[in-house]
Amino acid sequence: MLGAFVLNNVYCWLILLVLFILIEIATMGLTTIWFAAGALVALIVAMAGGNLVLQIAFFIGVSVCLLYFTRPWAMRFFNRDRVRTNADMLIGKKGIVLTQISNLQGTGLINVGGQEWTARSNADDVVIPQGSVVTVIAIAGVKAIVDAGSIEDGTTDKDKDIPQEVDTPKEEQ
Repeated sequence: MLGAFVLNNVYCWLILLVLFILIEIATMGLTTIWFAAGALVALIVAMAGGNLVLQIAFFIGVSVCLLYFTRPWAMRFFNRDRVRTNADMLIGKKGIVLTQISNLQGTGLINVGGQEWTARSNADDVVIPQGSVVTVIAIAGVKAIVDAGSIEDGTTDKDKDIPQEVDTPKEEQ
């Protein structure tokens, strides 16, 4: 009777081990691999004749320890060559306004890194003139959100509406 119980536990841990490995292969998330290692240790404990409580304790202990201590290291190791997506690479880059950006009119086109993007300002009440240099601060769907405060000459259309004193030469008398 005891032999059949141990054999059943061995099969259960073996099935769990294979299941966790298959899930890891399918997801590549570095999560279930640690539980597969815990199932392997529990399988060894079951084959050595350890009782069910001991098997479960080893499974939980090994899985949690590996998950906690090695997953952060493994994630850094496997993600170090991660290439940012095209949209991620645009954030922080400067672009040239090809078509005036006006959120109210729904217009705006910029050139960033040789690519044309539909653009919107991060401030709804600001119109950014053609030829301005702006910085991409976010990507929303297929639109680049640009910072209105980063226009090349440091002014926005709001600032240009303010009359400025102009020195005019005095006429000779």
